[in-house]
Amino acid sequence: MTSIFMKALGDDFQRLHPMLQRRFGVSVDAGYACIGSGAFAEVRRGAWWTNPFLRFGAFRNILFPDSGTNVPFTIENYPYIDGLGRETVTFVRTLQMGPRRKRRFDATMIYSSEQDQIIDYLGTHQHLATGLDLKVLPDGSLHLTSGAQRFYEGSLGFTFPAAFTGTAELHETYDEIRQVFTVRMHVHNPRFGFLFGYRGDFTCEFPSVTPASIPSHLKPVREESRQ
Repeated sequence: MTSIFMKALGDDFQRLHPMLQRRFGVSVDAGYACIGSGAFAEVRRGAWWTNPFLRFGAFRNILFPDSGTNVPFTIENYPYIDGLGRETVTFVRTLQMGPRRKRRFDATMIYSSEQDQIIDYLGTHQHLATGLDLKVLPDGSLHLTSGAQRFYEGSLGFTFPAAFTGTAELHETYDEIRQVFTVRMHVHNPRFGFLFGYRGDFTCEFPSVTPASIPSHLKPVREESRQ
């Protein structure tokens, strides 16, 4: 079973830096996970009027209103087959914002053959879904841009107007001199401007895993079939 990023990028996957190929090659058949740890040099949020939006997102581990510098974090990418039979990869980031305060970004990703792209489910309950546009840059780095956000709950399903959501852009590279992965992410809203972002670096381990060894607390509380 090819990794979801291999499917989405096709031949361009081979243009990624070899360490990024290993990082995004996580799959059930590959039999390994990618566990990263490092520090964000900066975590910042937008102006005061973005605070309610960010606080609302914190309820489902989507966004949060905190900011800081030199913030330790982990990112855990585990592959598994979800209850709907889809190969899924966790993208759970845990930030230590203070001695007693942790924040999480929860995401699970699948590859959609219908849309020929990765679908990113955000939050603990997969209430939000967005397609990802992936590009491999000439230096072998990966650039990711999120698309329209769709909300699903029960029989309810709709696409958020652009004015009430944010577009995320993420750039990930590998620094051969320092032998670390670097990441930069920011979320913008067309009306309110900058909402949230971070930048930092991390190292990774690639432990062997089996379906039975995937930590249950990294999986979503509910699974959404709609894309």
